[in-house]
Amino acid sequence: MTWCRVRDAVDDRTLVAYVRIRMRPDAATAARAPALEKLADGVRAGDRRALAKAITLVESTRPSHQEQAQRLLELLLPHTGHAARVGVTGVPGVGKSTFIEAFELSLIGRGKRVAVLAVDPSSARSGGSILGDKTRMPRLAAASEAFIRPSPSAGSLGGVARRTREAMLVCEAAGYDVVLVETVGVGQSETAVASMVDFFLVLMLAGAGDELQGIKKGILELADCLAVNKADGDNVAHAERAAAEYASALRLFRHTSASWDPPVVTISGLHVIGIDRVWEIIEEHRRTLSASGELEARRREQQHAWFWNMIDEGLKRWFLGRDDVKRLLPKMEDAVASATLTPTEAARRLLAAVDAARTR
Repeated sequence: MTWCRVRDAVDDRTLVAYVRIRMRPDAATAARAPALEKLADGVRAGDRRALAKAITLVESTRPSHQEQAQRLLELLLPHTGHAARVGVTGVPGVGKSTFIEAFELSLIGRGKRVAVLAVDPSSARSGGSILGDKTRMPRLAAASEAFIRPSPSAGSLGGVARRTREAMLVCEAAGYDVVLVETVGVGQSETAVASMVDFFLVLMLAGAGDELQGIKKGILELADCLAVNKADGDNVAHAERAAAEYASALRLFRHTSASWDPPVVTISGLHVIGIDRVWEIIEEHRRTLSASGELEARRREQQHAWFWNMIDEGLKRWFLGRDDVKRLLPKMEDAVASATLTPTEAARRLLAAVDAARTR
């Protein structure tokens, strides 16, 4: 299959096949096959321990674990694609965890099984994360119909973990009806979450300053719904006024869907006000985009973007693993730090060195 055909026909199976291009089964891998099949059976049966173990395997950065993870995903792929994929973002302090707990408990009351993939920011110094989302959602964490998985962002841009997409597939294979991704918070790269979900919900605050500066233009263009949170008590009037301003702002932008106009609602996660309305909007959005074919097209585009992200990641890992790059890289970094070379020229010299070695 040529690269052009791969780009035109990319899907979940193509993505997994790409990751395995350089992976050839050896005796050790063959010996692990029954264990992977048993793990896949446990995931499909809804076993929470198996689900947690599978996501841990998917998130591991060890090459041997990544090979096993891709083989596991191959076993699970036929059982994915049926869940509603929802992304939730918002500035720190907007009340994401409080909203998510109220929202997911409401869905459980409707007979749904729900999974939450919560991404915590990693320290730029130590690389560690608190991973305290379960403590912020105690009632949801105690519900047997819910699964909460906190993961570190590990320096990954976009407010999502590197393997969030794979973790979503594992949760879908486990039979969860709704898979929700809670991101780190709104930032310039936060829109990455919109590239992996069906519905992108942005939580907002009222009275936090100029409402039109509350979020980036890119977020406005990608949002499928804006929800002004903490609309309770004395803040109701402020929330309604903010919602009206956001609704006016949304009319200035071109959105991702030609058949969907993002609504703006007021909610209170703490007092469980307007929560059911959010789910009704998500269902209406799903029906509308399914009828027009946009939902299927959106998922195809997401797979295509994921595919090329994996190529970018693989090429960078291959590049940094070369011996000639390892020898030259410290010199280029020192030159950039001392301002004797521009970053562009330093990068050009590294790439030129690799190209020269390849053509020799």
